[in-house]
Amino acid sequence: MQLFETTGEMRDASRGWRHESRRIGFVPTMGALHEGHLSLVRVAKARCDVVAASIFVNPTQFGPNEDFSKYPRTFDRDRELLEKEGVDVVFAPAVAVMYPAGAITYVTVESLSEQLCGKSRPGHFRGVTTVVSKLFNIVEPDVAFFGQKDAAQVAIIRRMVRDLNIPVEIAVCPIVREADGLAMSSRNAYLDPQQRKAALALHHSLQEVQQAFASGERNAHRLVEIGRQTFTQEPSVRLDYLEIVDRESLHPLEKIEGPALVAVAAFVGTTRLIDNFVLLGDSVSHPRNTG
Repeated sequence: MQLFETTGEMRDASRGWRHESRRIGFVPTMGALHEGHLSLVRVAKARCDVVAASIFVNPTQFGPNEDFSKYPRTFDRDRELLEKEGVDVVFAPAVAVMYPAGAITYVTVESLSEQLCGKSRPGHFRGVTTVVSKLFNIVEPDVAFFGQKDAAQVAIIRRMVRDLNIPVEIAVCPIVREADGLAMSSRNAYLDPQQRKAALALHHSLQEVQQAFASGERNAHRLVEIGRQTFTQEPSVRLDYLEIVDRESLHPLEKIEGPALVAVAAFVGTTRLIDNFVLLGDSVSHPRNTG
């Protein structure tokens, strides 16, 4: 496995692969890898000839009072895990490489970036789309692999790719969960044992919505209220939002008549976690344990 830290090295490798007509898969990460990330790598390995992964903690997607400085950085461990999975290249640039001095250009997907996490984290999705567009320009992948856990991010990146004619396929892989249902996240490492137990409120709220939907409820407002009730039973968890939205526009729905995203975000102590599942008209993509 090769390690590249400059855009020139990464581009040269990618263009060499392309010259050989090899299909390039790309898994962008911020490191602190867990089984969710590794599941993306495995799918990429199965679908592509070569796989590149990035490790870059992107400062522009963190707000001034968020956890950029303490975000877990486990580079040596991450590199070992990726090598064990057969990744061909790790691209690990410094901040100065991704954001040269004086950089003032950003990529913003209007409207979508103000929904869900965008409401409580102003500028977050602008940081995401800016860095992802940069990574796409550097790596030039055929397919990029993302996790369903970041469903809003996926919708926004898909719109960016479409609107800017970026020649990359966006592949979305299922959420990987712990045995008790908690969605895997690098931020789970912040939780103490009591908080770890309380964090299950997110998963339980989605299960309540799922059960009500399966029983015939189609009014989005009533489904949201049913999900919110879970948090009244776990006062140590502060709900940020629980919404049912269109999967593509991320706009709130009144009634479930087609594919809909049920998304939740909440604070467990100072740690903000997210989770979601998809309602598919008369069926549901269950928030079950995948791992």
